Amino acid sequence: MSSTKPRKSVHLAAHFPGVNNTTVWSDPASKSQIDFESFVHLARTAERGLFDFFFLAEGLRLREHLGRIHDLDVVGRPDTFTVLNALAGVTEKLGLAGTINSTYNEPFELAKQFASLDHLSGGRAAWNVVTSSDAFTGENFRRGGYLEHSDRYRRAAETVEVARALWDSWPADTLVVDRDAGVFAKDIPETRHRGRQFDIAARFVLPPSPQGHPVLLQAGDSDDGREFGAATADAIFTGHGTLEAGRTFYADMKGRLAKYGRGHDELKILPAATFVLGDTAAEAEERARHIRYQQVGPQTAIAFLEQVWGRDLSGYDPDGPLPDVDPSGDVNITRGRVRHAKDPRAVAEAWRAKAEAENLSIRELIIEVTARQQFVGTPAEVAERIDEYVQTDAADGFILVPHLTPGGLDEFVDRVVPELQERGSFRTEYAGDTLRDHLGLRHPHHRTSVHEGARAS
Repeated sequence: MSSTKPRKSVHLAAHFPGVNNTTVWSDPASKSQIDFESFVHLARTAERGLFDFFFLAEGLRLREHLGRIHDLDVVGRPDTFTVLNALAGVTEKLGLAGTINSTYNEPFELAKQFASLDHLSGGRAAWNVVTSSDAFTGENFRRGGYLEHSDRYRRAAETVEVARALWDSWPADTLVVDRDAGVFAKDIPETRHRGRQFDIAARFVLPPSPQGHPVLLQAGDSDDGREFGAATADAIFTGHGTLEAGRTFYADMKGRLAKYGRGHDELKILPAATFVLGDTAAEAEERARHIRYQQVGPQTAIAFLEQVWGRDLSGYDPDGPLPDVDPSGDVNITRGRVRHAKDPRAVAEAWRAKAEAENLSIRELIIEVTARQQFVGTPAEVAERIDEYVQTDAADGFILVPHLTPGGLDEFVDRVVPELQERGSFRTEYAGDTLRDHLGLRHPHHRTSVHEGARAS
């Protein structure tokens, strides 16, 4: 690393650990995944730690495995906008990011909902734009069915295009608010859009929000997904865990920006990451091992294996070797997940090779292959490792996924954040009020006079 290179600021976000497989529901410290107090606790902890934003994932249908509902899905997921709008009232600076699907939602409604959240929160809204090619999920919606992979990104791109046109549709001098003249507002221009997915003639219902456009996040990793992200996103939520993989992905995404007329700093790369702390490195390693065995119990290990093999493997010993039978090709044994994008036979072959080379049982293998980016060590060691990723361009920061709901972030904020601050890599106070301020992103246009008019009225 060049000694003349300016030190980059680490960006941090908090993922609410609701129903994902990182969650350890069996821990005595684990509490409700749907009580509002759980959301409040995590959000306020993240804000106390000066994090950029709070992040909610999405679930549009209860996942099934062998015809049974996935264990944690039975607690459900409260509506994203309801949760984020409520959190806007109990936080002051923290960004509020929601995952909302562009395949099954309409752009006018999405534009209104995110503009509303941006107004109500004073400029802290973010939209994680995701797509779905899952016919099982599509059955929950009026039109049913689904879109092929390339079509879902065409729809996503057009959805964002229409939303941005609506957010931009109010001229700067629309709100007059002249009490003497009796003029409140000028006419709102009609937004016309005729495309492959939408034919819309609309007058948008809200003035431009504090951020102009809510921050856009995106998580697709296919080539189509990367191009969509390079063209439209302000930040990428990625799963690239190792330092080498992170640097490769980072360089690839930043290299795609120029063709869309975008600068290097207009897109932030934020991998998901977990963490385990200890007073010593050995204590942290032991805690991490205990947590992974909590997350991947014997039945969970077999269920993961069944998703790839496409058959009932309940007769196999989770502490024994991998099955000697080949995958059946049945990708419907688990429904509502995206794991089946890869060739099951290729995955099985790679897993067999790894298990044989490292002498791993079924459960040990699943613990290995399902691990996300994980920082394990003392607070100083974890801070050093996070800083290394950011300063060497493997990431701009991380979206942290604690393993406990809702107190899993407390220790990180109390012990790692001060270490990062001592290094000069993390803020000691919020420098602005909006999420764009926190992420160092430019305002898409300059219509603050309209927003100020809306506030004045």
